[in-house]
Amino acid sequence: MSRRRPATERDGEVEPAANALERRIEKALANGAGRSRALAEKVAAANPGASPADVVALLERRYRRRVSVLSAAVGLTAAVPGVGTGVAALLTAANLGSYLRASTTFVGAVAHVHGVEVEDVARRRTLLLAALLGEDGARALHGELGVSSLYWGRGLLTRLPLGTVRAVNKGLSRRLVRVVATKGGALMLGRLAPFGIGAVVGWFLGRRLSGQVVTGARDAFGPVPAVPTSTQVST
Repeated sequence: MSRRRPATERDGEVEPAANALERRIEKALANGAGRSRALAEKVAAANPGASPADVVALLERRYRRRVSVLSAAVGLTAAVPGVGTGVAALLTAANLGSYLRASTTFVGAVAHVHGVEVEDVARRRTLLLAALLGEDGARALHGELGVSSLYWGRGLLTRLPLGTVRAVNKGLSRRLVRVVATKGGALMLGRLAPFGIGAVVGWFLGRRLSGQVVTGARDAFGPVPAVPTSTQVST
């Protein structure tokens, strides 16, 4: 019996993962649209009467807290007697996957509140990569496309041909790999510092990373609609 390919591999949507980071990004993107929609609807249902801006603020707070706790937990592990930095390093790799999954779910949920449904993997990848790069992501899009990147997630992303989206993603991926290569090692060593210091470093690192993604999402979509918005674009 032939196995059915995952949704992320159908219709030629997926570009081959060139490295370990990209493979983790692929995994995080799998079925991300459904997770994002469910999260946005869950937060809205749990807070009846909340405006779209309130829902986005709650999503941001939830995301910041989750990433910070995940990051601090890895640093704390290094201080546990009998657990060496080798085990903690493995947990750091697992934490990266959790961080990417939380990030893609969060960015997609914000898009949903703005009434923008991004169903195909290539465009969700653009949202994730640009958000992970924060303000630099918007500048990178401007450089890749040669057009204004103001609130690019509202319309520009959904109007671009898929071939252009994939070309943009390659540029964003290279940029993200360079950032991880230059900063990731030092950050990991700080987070694995013993005697609980790593937990503190991990917490603040999580706050910084999550703040960068929050900024990236704000740059992508701009001000939140005053009233709930029905789905504007489905790609």
